[in-house]
Amino acid sequence: MPAQIDDTYAEAFRSLYTEFLITARDQTWVKHAVDSAVGNAASTILCDCEAGLDRFVGPGGDESFETPDGRPGAIVQLHVPRFWKDRVEKLERAALVRISQNVLTCPTASCFNLLDTEEYYQMGRKVAYFGNGKQRRIERFGRKMWWVPILGGEFVLDRRLGYADGLMGGNLWFFGSDADSALEAAMKGVEEIAKSPGVVMCFPGGIAGSGSKPGSNYEFSIASTYEKYCPLLQDDPEVEQGLPEGVNSVMEIIINGRDLETIIQATRAAIEASKDTEGLIMISAGNYGGRLGKNLVYLDPDQQPPIE
Repeated sequence: MPAQIDDTYAEAFRSLYTEFLITARDQTWVKHAVDSAVGNAASTILCDCEAGLDRFVGPGGDESFETPDGRPGAIVQLHVPRFWKDRVEKLERAALVRISQNVLTCPTASCFNLLDTEEYYQMGRKVAYFGNGKQRRIERFGRKMWWVPILGGEFVLDRRLGYADGLMGGNLWFFGSDADSALEAAMKGVEEIAKSPGVVMCFPGGIAGSGSKPGSNYEFSIASTYEKYCPLLQDDPEVEQGLPEGVNSVMEIIINGRDLETIIQATRAAIEASKDTEGLIMISAGNYGGRLGKNLVYLDPDQQPPIE
């Protein structure tokens, strides 16, 4: 019997994001670069950004996307909340750190901008200073790039890195009779979302086992465990009870992406793939009554308003 689909919505909020392509000699080294570049970027609660893999492209990946150098590649997104006052500077810093320390250092890797926007960072010039005066401007693959001499040979990257408005915080909650069923359902959802271009999942394996809420009893913390939905607190008289009967584990997927339409499509795919999981009781989502963001993703497609 399919799991119940809760009559609710996920509440996504605006972000500033950048998107770039990493290529390398083969997919093994592309994967190494991606794993490093998106590390420690699960949540902006404490991380400098939220980063994730969109998809692998070129040879061995989505071959409908041709990489500039014809090599295997991967598309990566970095997001920061739009409500951060210093969001432009914070996103630039996150990108600079990850491209210079995790992509440049990866053997055979190159880096290409994917957002042709009016606003951009002069990322290539800043990373190229690593060349210590021996770096130079070049044109390659029909693009304006920087060339940096390195011990492994060369590192090339585009001169500009564009940035634009995106969305953060799309989400799905999987209520299971036990941890195995909740996790299995979430894993099925992750597998389908990974096939949806334009979105990323930033938590380990795409899944958060510790869904949080804004605020805390401690002044130094901006978020805390969502005790209302913690299975092992359901007998605590001081905690409001929020779980359906029989639920003993909750797993969450958080989805960031370029726009509302892509997050809606990814959400639909995840629900369809996971709803028949044995032991899954309900699929739900987190929201704060529209106070966090105005971009709502309804679990029931019939309730979804037209995208403006």
